[in-house]
Amino acid sequence: MPSLADASRLTRPRAPIPAFVTEALLQRGLMEAYHRRPAYQQNDYIGWINRAKRDETRQKRLAQMLDELERGDAYMKMVYHPGPQ
Repeated sequence: MPSLADASRLTRPRAPIPAFVTEALLQRGLMEAYHRRPAYQQNDYIGWINRAKRDETRQKRLAQMLDELERGDAYMKMVYHPGPQ
């Protein structure tokens, strides 16, 4: 899990994780994968989901995030190569 120092490097406000996102991450067993991502990616995903006006859009974005975390090779539909763990 990233330290608070990692999150403090963000120049944007840290987006709070909604309960439904936390629940989905836990149900899919992806909380660790989420926390392995850089702070900016975590923040981008949550902000993107939170900005959706319709629940249908929020669910679609959540599903994309979960799928990308599960595969481990994508971030916001872009190729992602994780660094050494």
